[in-house]
Amino acid sequence: MAVIAVYSVKGGVGKTTIAANLAWCSAMIGGHSTLLWDLDPAGGAGFLFGIDQPGERKAAKAFDGKRHAQSQLWESGYPGLDILPADESLRDIDRHLLALGKKKRLAKLAQSLSENYARIILDCPPTLNETTAQVIRAADAVIVPLPASPLSRRALEMVQAHLSSSAKQHPPILPVLSMFDARRRLHKQLREEMPDWPVVPMASAIEQGADRQAPVGSFAARSPGAEAFASLWQAIDRKLAMRKKPPKRNGLPRLYTQTRRSGGRASSE
Repeated sequence: MAVIAVYSVKGGVGKTTIAANLAWCSAMIGGHSTLLWDLDPAGGAGFLFGIDQPGERKAAKAFDGKRHAQSQLWESGYPGLDILPADESLRDIDRHLLALGKKKRLAKLAQSLSENYARIILDCPPTLNETTAQVIRAADAVIVPLPASPLSRRALEMVQAHLSSSAKQHPPILPVLSMFDARRRLHKQLREEMPDWPVVPMASAIEQGADRQAPVGSFAARSPGAEAFASLWQAIDRKLAMRKKPPKRNGLPRLYTQTRRSGGRASSE
C-alpha cells in the first residue's frame, strides 16, 4: 500500500483536479484498488465524481476509527476506485485531531484501510496546520502542484520548509507545473529552467472534467491533458513499485522520469 498526498499551500492551482485524475489513473491504468480521500472541506474531489452532500457534517467522524471511515465510502462509478468525500465538518478537523491526541491518526487509518486499497490518494487542504503534519506522517510521496510563474520555486521552498519543520524526515516531494500554457513566455521560460518537472497543461478537456463530473481520461483519452495525467501517474507508480520501504528523506529526489464514467450518481455503501 502507498499513500500519495496532493498538497499545496494555496488554492486555485489545480490540486483537486490532479488528485482526482491521478486516482482515476491509479485504478483504470495502474489496475490498483484505489481510494481517493478528500480532506479539503470544499469537497471538490467528491464533486468531480458526482458526489455532492450539501448539509452533511460527518466527514470528520472518519478519524474516530476504521468503522466510521468505511461507513462513509462511496463508489466512484469506475471499477476499483472508491471515494471518501469531504464536507464542512473538516473545517474543525485540527481541533478534533488535537483532542484525540493521536499524532499518527491519519497514518494508522490509512494503514487499516490498506486491507482493501493498494493506493490511497489524499486531496489535502491548502493549510499549514496539524492536518498537514498528519498527512506528512502518513504519505509515501507528496505531489506539489505549482502554477507556472516565477513564484513557483519560492512556493516550493515554503512547502519544503514546512514539511521539514513538521517531521525530522519527510516523504519525497514531486513538484508539478500546473495549468501550463506553452504560448506564454514566462511559462516557457520556467519550463526551460525546470526541465525535469512534470507538466499538466492548461487544456479545455481538463476544464470540461468539472462540467462533466468525470476524469479527463474517461472521455478524452487521447487529449494532451489525459496523456499528461497518465504519464505522471505511471512515473509515480514505477517509483513506488521499486521501493522496499516507504522512502523518507529530505530534499528533492528524482521521483519522476521524463520520458466510463457510468451515468448517474454514485451510490452509498
